[in-house]
Amino acid sequence: MDKSFKAVIILLLGVAMVSFAVISHAIFLEDNYWELLILTIGVVLIILGFYQMRRQMVGFFRAQRGEVVLNTFGALGIIFALSYLSQNFTLRLDMTKERTHSLSQQTINMLHRLDKPIHIIFFHDAMMRETDDLYKLMGSYTKNITVEFLDPMVNPAQARLKGIEFAGTALLESEGRQVRVNGFTEVDIANGILRVSQGRQQTLCFLEGHAESDPFSLEHHDHFEAPGKAGHSHGLDTKIVMHERHGMGKARKSLESMNYKVQSLNLLDSTQKIAHCEVLIVAGPQIQLRPREIDVIEEFITAGGNVFFMLDPFVHSGLEKTIESLGVKINDTLIIDEASHFWTDISAPAVTNYNRHAITEGLPLTFFMGARSLSPAEYPVPGNAVKPLINSSKRSFAETSKNDVEFELGVDTPGPNTIMAVIVRNPEYVDPTILVTPENQSSSRATRPKVDKNSRIVVVGDSDFATNSFFHVLGNGNLFLNAVNYLSAQENLIGIEPKTYDLPRVNLTNRQMKGTFFLSIIFVPGILLLVGIAVWWRQR
Repeated sequence: MDKSFKAVIILLLGVAMVSFAVISHAIFLEDNYWELLILTIGVVLIILGFYQMRRQMVGFFRAQRGEVVLNTFGALGIIFALSYLSQNFTLRLDMTKERTHSLSQQTINMLHRLDKPIHIIFFHDAMMRETDDLYKLMGSYTKNITVEFLDPMVNPAQARLKGIEFAGTALLESEGRQVRVNGFTEVDIANGILRVSQGRQQTLCFLEGHAESDPFSLEHHDHFEAPGKAGHSHGLDTKIVMHERHGMGKARKSLESMNYKVQSLNLLDSTQKIAHCEVLIVAGPQIQLRPREIDVIEEFITAGGNVFFMLDPFVHSGLEKTIESLGVKINDTLIIDEASHFWTDISAPAVTNYNRHAITEGLPLTFFMGARSLSPAEYPVPGNAVKPLINSSKRSFAETSKNDVEFELGVDTPGPNTIMAVIVRNPEYVDPTILVTPENQSSSRATRPKVDKNSRIVVVGDSDFATNSFFHVLGNGNLFLNAVNYLSAQENLIGIEPKTYDLPRVNLTNRQMKGTFFLSIIFVPGILLLVGIAVWWRQR
């Protein structure tokens, strides 16, 4: 047998013995003399093998093969260095159109606002790498989040100690509170972080009993039909077909994912109480409320309750005087906006510019499928600050007739018209020197309401924008969620909404549709035609 071959056999045998000793110790986790003996013999054989191969190694390097070896080790060193840098200094590049592998800006803002330490234990398996990356990504945006990964199959004792049975469950802990998250999406994880950081769950109450939009219905179609016309409409000359109540299931699911508890409330039922409601949502009643219900709502507002009024045009709800006593007049009109509307419906105003407020910050285009106008009450209400948020365009007007679309001077109100307004009630700003006397009370339809505690009220002249048919389109869902978060005094939640995976579509206002048509069909072909004629004439 060749001497060099014997040296190779000795070297390989030494490597095998060293490997066997290391693996045996890793498996049994015990210090045995025979493992130490095998390790020692292996090291001796490796040294002996290299010693016997010294001449071959010197000849190898002299034959300029050493340069190849050094280059190989250099390349391996670069690879290891890059691996180390990528492990400790990550650089993410999300090239997907929907930004599927990135956090939304709203979630990032929420993570930056966290002021309490949160420890996350995610029980996972090898098939959950995407969810692992999502937890790591959230932890990279704030020092207040620490993430620990455990496999319940590898660490069954830890899983039993935490009460975890299956992989895919995350346990969030903060200041003695625990919240479990079983979802795998950004929304599930982000709102789990919100739940454990806030420590309590707020209750939202949807008023029922007057054909309001149903938060527990996933019905997609609001049944408005134009008499005598083909097709479907939400604006002028329409009637309501009462097949079933409008669905607001999408809005309800979004609220629940944001740590709200949603329930329906019937004020005529003496067993149901309103005091526990953080926000009362009146979502488009189609039947007038009873006087007793109105009294309960007024008492709720006086006691510091927050209310979200969504009132559709040409529907008398009985709440008009109550809202006017707060400082906002509900006009019996329908806004017509020929300059900026959704698709071809001039009675569906579309809005892109908003008054500055927490509700409208960063809000994209919103639209309202038939909206009534709001205006300030005849006299300001002490203690109540009213701010309009959303207005129609300057070329719009508020139509007072149900069957006419023509602007009538002195009857219809020219634009811009207010669609949405916010009322902030603060007893500290009530001037005690201002008294309600018979003289000034008779000059106003509304009496000054009592202001006991701070409260917030949002009034919007439409409810269709938050129904299942339109909640997920453009900024409508954001607007509804932002308003609810503002009313519940949780501005840190504003803008965080579940990602939707609806089929992509382009929604344009009437002005944008006309501009796109003239640009693509007339202007660009016309320019190409003129260039072609000029080139032909020059070469003729």
